[in-house]
Amino acid sequence: MNNTSKTTVDRKRPPPVKVLSGQLRTAVGRAADSGEEYVIRPGRGRSLPVSLVWMQGTVLEVQLERNTLLLMDETGTFAVQGVNNIPKGKPCLSQGKYVMVMGVIQAVSPEPVIRAVKMADLSELAALHRRMWKLEVEDLQQVLA
Repeated sequence: MNNTSKTTVDRKRPPPVKVLSGQLRTAVGRAADSGEEYVIRPGRGRSLPVSLVWMQGTVLEVQLERNTLLLMDETGTFAVQGVNNIPKGKPCLSQGKYVMVMGVIQAVSPEPVIRAVKMADLSELAALHRRMWKLEVEDLQQVLA
């Protein structure tokens, strides 16, 4: 794939969908015109295609030599790859930080893996962000599904 077609594919990619790691763990993969896409089940027979996700969690482990973080949200753990390449991402690379990660799904099982596109440190208001996160996820998925 040349750079021109990759850019075109990225432009066609829908905006990120807020998800919990537990939802990705049970996602079903399917091929799509815009690349690999997964389908999550936000509830009661509804389905929602996702490829670019927005996730939040607490940093459990930093593996800079492997360019990876291990994060945990209220439904489980997930891995984030490509963390050394994120502009302004260094503040997020500490155990215990509460961070937002936007990225492309690389795998869903046995543990979700996403390739980071953007990261932000939310630690300053972590208690508020943690309380609101599940509600934000549910609200957005109700609108989209």
